[in-house]
Amino acid sequence: MVRMSGGEALVRSLVNEGVDVVFGIPGIQIYGIVAALRDEPGIRMITTRHEQATTFMADGYARASGRPGVALVVPGAGLYNAASGLTNAYARSSPVLLIAGQIPRAAIGKGLGAVHEVMDQPRTVRSVTKWQRRVLRPREVPEAVFEAFRQMRTGRPRPVLIEFPPEVGVEREEVQLRSPARISRIVPSPEDLREAAHVIAASRTPLIFAGGGVARSDAEGALVRLAEATNIPVVTSSGGKGTIPDSHPLSYGSCFGPWGERQEMNQLYGVMQSADVVIGIGTRFSLGNPAGESSVLININIDDSELTRIQSNTIPLHGDARATIEALLPLVMAAGAAERPSPTEAVAAARNLIAYYDIRLKEPLYAVLEAIQNGIPADAFVVWDVTQLAFYARTHYKVSRPKTYVDSGYSFNLGYAFPTALGVKVAKPHRSVVCVAGDGGFMFNASELSTAVKYGINVVTVVLRNDSYGNVARDLDSAFDGTYGTDLHNPDFVKFAESFGTIGMRADDPLELETLIPLALSKDAPVVIDVPFSSVRVPPAPHYAFVYKLPWTQPQEGLIES
Repeated sequence: MVRMSGGEALVRSLVNEGVDVVFGIPGIQIYGIVAALRDEPGIRMITTRHEQATTFMADGYARASGRPGVALVVPGAGLYNAASGLTNAYARSSPVLLIAGQIPRAAIGKGLGAVHEVMDQPRTVRSVTKWQRRVLRPREVPEAVFEAFRQMRTGRPRPVLIEFPPEVGVEREEVQLRSPARISRIVPSPEDLREAAHVIAASRTPLIFAGGGVARSDAEGALVRLAEATNIPVVTSSGGKGTIPDSHPLSYGSCFGPWGERQEMNQLYGVMQSADVVIGIGTRFSLGNPAGESSVLININIDDSELTRIQSNTIPLHGDARATIEALLPLVMAAGAAERPSPTEAVAAARNLIAYYDIRLKEPLYAVLEAIQNGIPADAFVVWDVTQLAFYARTHYKVSRPKTYVDSGYSFNLGYAFPTALGVKVAKPHRSVVCVAGDGGFMFNASELSTAVKYGINVVTVVLRNDSYGNVARDLDSAFDGTYGTDLHNPDFVKFAESFGTIGMRADDPLELETLIPLALSKDAPVVIDVPFSSVRVPPAPHYAFVYKLPWTQPQEGLIES
């Protein structure tokens, strides 16, 4: 037992859990925590310019490092601002701890109008957090931190919340610190594994569908070993992109969904539909089993609520992706799966067909993607904002290293990419990090250029400038006879970047990114590249990348169902 303040107990508990950085903004109800961080040499605090960036940066840090990211904000408005980053982390199953202040203990729930008061504050983020706790005394802090990290490291990792009334940060009492929880990976029962192994060995056209849970479990190597040992090809979800190299002879690549109208997407859809067994690993199957009820679905997932949600013809394997693959593989091999002929020729043919249609259609977006691909090192992290180019990147940008492809998941947070990329760079300071954003999204958090300069977070940001919310403008124009409210007034991005002390560059043509990105990376400084994009033709709906006909995007009398 040691006598300390609640702020000191929090910081010492974070150190014990291996935390080395906190993304936050000092504020009135969290002074005790901030003072404790100031006095702790083992943790540095990166102060952002907006609370939204705290959780986005923590998310980027978590996804790149594999360790929980930590954010710190004041209550009320601070928590609401940070909630956007929580939604993104929740969508991508990312372990983020948000530490939020509270109003004084005696005023909680009274509706007295205290500074930053929000009635039932935890409820405001309950839908995008896995677990929440309020601590009311310093001695409660170590247990709360222990449980927060246990929650993030067990089951499906997702954001968690601890809130602190201001007195707790400064009050002192005897506190018992805790060591981190010992976490064991969950493995399905031997009987379930043997059943799955025999089904896999007996299958004729099996397919692996790998999701983001593979990356969260650090199971990329195990996935590749499973595919190679059994000659089972792999399709990845967008969250699973990079879990097997896109260049691997058993990788079909990543596909948004089975409803793509483009012929090359139909080719992948045909491959997926022909599977008699689909092995889902760490994926939500958000669009359903690509092979449907006609196949057997072997569903490996740490989240037991996902196991039988898709279809009845399922063998559920509740377990950690890496531990389950490692336990399953020897059983599959013993059952005779190694005798399956190699599908690499069929995989190569499908990938060649995709490449053929890229060339035949001559869509400029592919040329821009190729220029970006050629300009970025293979081991670089690329964070894609919500842009049409990013939709194409999901299938056509080639990833060769685990966890280096970062997107927003189903949350589709416009503007998330720049602060998330900063968090990635903090986690991996010696690796190249490139952010690709539109002008609309970049300006959501462009003030974080100040943060990048202050802390030397040397991210290269490509700003695709068309002076518009381009995706929305195109949809309204093509389906509703004209756009409205989508035009933007932008600064001169080069001068804007330079006003913060960053380096600004300007391309005359998007294809110059092939040479400008390596030049920017060589500067070892924050760089913004302004890229004119209004002249790049984006195909009208429904022919652009992977967007199927959503009913509310078409003019009609309504969506009333009988």
